[in-house]
Order: sequence, then C-alpha cells, then structure tokens
Amino acid sequence: MYVLAAGLNHRKAPIEIRERFSVFGSDLERGYTFLAENDAVEGAVILSTCNRMEVYITTKDIKQGFAAQMGYFQKSSQLSIGDFQPYIYQLSCDEAMLHLFRVISGLDSMILGEAQILKQVKEAYQTAVDYNATDSVLNILFHKAMFVGKRVHTDTNIDRYPTSISHAAADLAVQELGNLADKRVLVIGAGEIGEITVQCLLQHGAKSVALANRTFERARRMADKYNVRAVNFGDLPEEFSGADLVISCTDTGGRYILKREIYGHLLERRMGGKMLMIDISVPRNIDPELADIPGSCLFDIDRLRDVVDDNHAERVREAFEAEKIVKEELNKFIAWLDGMYVIPVITALKSHGEEIKKRELKKAYNKLGKLNEREQNILNTLAHSIVNQLLHDPIVILKEMADKQQGHYYAEIVKKMFSLSVMSGEWESNKHAEVRHQR
Repeated sequence: MYVLAAGLNHRKAPIEIRERFSVFGSDLERGYTFLAENDAVEGAVILSTCNRMEVYITTKDIKQGFAAQMGYFQKSSQLSIGDFQPYIYQLSCDEAMLHLFRVISGLDSMILGEAQILKQVKEAYQTAVDYNATDSVLNILFHKAMFVGKRVHTDTNIDRYPTSISHAAADLAVQELGNLADKRVLVIGAGEIGEITVQCLLQHGAKSVALANRTFERARRMADKYNVRAVNFGDLPEEFSGADLVISCTDTGGRYILKREIYGHLLERRMGGKMLMIDISVPRNIDPELADIPGSCLFDIDRLRDVVDDNHAERVREAFEAEKIVKEELNKFIAWLDGMYVIPVITALKSHGEEIKKRELKKAYNKLGKLNEREQNILNTLAHSIVNQLLHDPIVILKEMADKQQGHYYAEIVKKMFSLSVMSGEWESNKHAEVRHQR
C-alpha cells in the first residue's frame, strides 16, 4: 500500500487558481463519492483551507493513484488538466508523509508556525472518517500527524508569538491607516476566522467595530462577547459607505459579497476618501475590480505575504527545532510502519512456502506409492529444506530493509513476486494499539 499526496498551495498557485479548487459542505460529499468510485483509491482525506487544497490517498498502484487525484482535481475545479498541472505537486510514500507532518506543524503555512492548521487538519480527517472514506493506513497516519503537530507546538516556541492571517490583516491595517482608534471598521463573517479578526483589531486599538454575518443572531452573540456592534447583512451597503477599513472573511461559495456594480458606486461617492479593504477569504469575497476605483486599496490573502512581521525571525529560529521534531517523528513512524508491512508479508510468505511443500509432497506420495517411515522422513526433510532455503534470503532481506526504513517498498515487491494474499489481522491490532497511544 502506498500513501500519495497531491495538491496546490500558496507557494505555487495564485489565489485565482486556488479558489477554483476550494470545497465545502456538499462539495466534499461529492468529492469523496468520486474518489470512492475509483478502484485505485483505497482511502482518502481531502484538506481544503485558504492557502491549500490537498488530497491524501492510499493506493496499491502509484501511477493509477496519481491519475485518480488528477481526475478529482479536474472534476472539482472544472479546469482542464493542462490549466492546473503547472501548479500541482505530487508526492509519494515518505515524501507524502513528511509533507503532511510539516503542514500540520505550520511549517508549510503562509504565516510560518500558525497554529490554526492543526485544527483544520483534524477537522478534515474527521470529515473523511464521517464519510467512511479512510482506511487503516490513513487512520494511523493522521493520528500520528496530529501527535506531531501537538508536539511541535508544545516542545517549541513557534506559536509563542501571535501569528495568523487575521493578525497579519490587523498589522496591515495599522501600517496603512495608522492608529485604528478613530477608524470605523467593518468585519464581514462571524465564523472562527472572523472572531480571531475581531480580537486582533481590538488588540490593535480599534474602538468602532461593526460585525456583519448572514445569520444575524450569530453576529449578535459574537458582538456581545467582544462589545462590538452587530449589523444585519442587508445593511452592508450603508455600513460599507461609512467604513475606513473592511475585512471580509466568510464563505460565500465562490460568489462576491462586495460586487463592483453595487459597491463601486458607493466608493465613488466617497470622493476619493481612502478605504482599505482586506479580503482573507478563499474563494474571495470582494470583487477585485473595486481596487480600480480612486481612493480604494484592496489586499487579498496573497498580498498579505508582503506585510512586515516583527516576529518572523523568532519563528524561523523555532522552525529549525520544529523541523528536527518532524523528521525524528517521521523516522519513528516509518520504522513502525515498515514493521507493520513486513511482518504480515513474512507470515504470508512462510504460509505460501508451506502450502507448496504440502502440495508437492502429496503429489510425490501418490507417484511413489507406499513408503516406510524412514523414507517419508527423508522426503519431508528434503522438501522442508528446499522451501526454507528458497525463502531464507527474501525473509532476511525484508527484515534488514525494515530496519533501514525501506520495508514497505520491499514488502510490496515480495507480495507481487509471490502473488501473496496478506491478512490484515495483525495490522489492525497494531493499528488500534497505536491509535490509543496517540490519543
């Protein structure tokens, strides 16, 4: 069995591409259905965040597995493979597992060391479990990944310094507008990111904050919690007109909330009065054409990379320690995983040899007729010796390769060479023990 990871992220794919791949709600259900119908896919987990879209699968054939992932990307984005292939990365086996460990530890994030990704990976895995999409390998892999992510944030200071997209947006607002105490702020979205954004703005001195959400009751509860003002979604145009800063962070299913044909006129009426708009959603909430109107300044999530981060140097230093932890835990996991692959294969190989021995001895007895006890012992010893000698080297090499963390590669080769049917009982019992340990 092979673990494959394929996806695209903020490093190679611009937001215009990434937002075509974002999936939520019913999109996830359709995605898991599509993957489950592919014979090459044994298990799957879909991870979709603002800055990445990744699909992790297990497969018995790497080529077919990668083809299944590409087929999913094509279907979900409605793009031709040629349109998105330059942005896609495809990783197999050790590289795929290392990538997941780095992602969940915040080492592959736009904002280095951000802790929100740990929760996002947990939620993505749980969703896959809810859709019955995972298998034994992915279950133990993602539990191990969650352990690694927790250890990185516990054993290093990488998250001692506040860091998130919301923090970056608030920092940007201060850089562009100066003191926020006398600025009118509108936040669109009362989800988790919206709440963090409100917290960051208040920490940066904002006094007048309006919070809008499609469900007003949710906005009201959050507004009461932070002593800000909740507004109805229908009042957005009026609130927008009077704002100095607008930060949007809600899921709209790919539709703009602030459209050029409506909000463009409101901006023009401000007669050049500066408005800063920050869109930290993927897909985007704010029509990029609004940036063309005099007095407006629009940043999307990709442009936040340019924000000065006073704590970046400290997190880079901590990231070196985090990388050590990730590699240490990866080596432990691969060694354990190799053993789980090798042991059942060795057992199956011995059983295969025993079946051949019994079958051929039976044929020999039928041809030779009645034999005395001494002759039977000689024949049995001969057959036993031949089988043991033939299987000795493959078994020794499998054990050696397991110690060198290459066991799963050689296990797959031996399985194919001898057409072995490996029982999963031992794997399953070890899997459950490891899951309990990680919890």
